[in-house]
Parts: sequence; C-alpha cells; structure tokens
Amino acid sequence: MDKVIEKISDIESAATSIMDRANERKTAFAKDMERRTAAFDHDLETKTSKKIEALRRDMEIEMNHQLEKQRNDWLKLQTALEAHYEEHHHQYVENLFQTMIKE
Repeated sequence: MDKVIEKISDIESAATSIMDRANERKTAFAKDMERRTAAFDHDLETKTSKKIEALRRDMEIEMNHQLEKQRNDWLKLQTALEAHYEEHHHQYVENLFQTMIKE
C-alpha cells in the first residue's frame, strides 16, 4: 500500500512539474508573441509612414506640374487676348461709338 501511495505521490509530483513547465513555456510564449507583435507594429508603422511620405512628395510634384501648366496656359491665353485686342481695339471702339450714337 505504501508503494501505491508513493507511486501516486510521484505521479502527482511529476504532473505538478509538467504543469509548472507548461506554465513557464506559456509565459515565455506570451512574452515572445508580445515582442513579435510590438516589432510588427513598429515595422508596419515605419513602412506606412514611408509610403505616406512618398505619396505626399509625389502629389506635391504633380500639383507643382499642374500649377506650372496652368500658369503657362494662362500666359498663352493672356498673350492671345492682348494680341486680339491690339488687332481689333479700333473696331471695338468704333462699334461702341456707333452703338452710343444710335440711341
């Protein structure tokens, strides 16, 4: 009977030891996962920031190109309007004068 009790005690001791090691492994695993998660979050944040900055630079370059194109288009239009005015301003004055006289 003492041998049975001794065997049960040994089994209980082994089970406790196994449970303690499992808890230690579980704690180590949790710490490792926490470390990996933090590293992943940091890496993701860094990559996201770099992509956002690249997009911002690209958009600024595109905006500057569009502004330059609009500026050039405006200058062409302004030049064309001034040329048209210089060519036809006497006719505009004459038409306006005739309109004012008729009334």
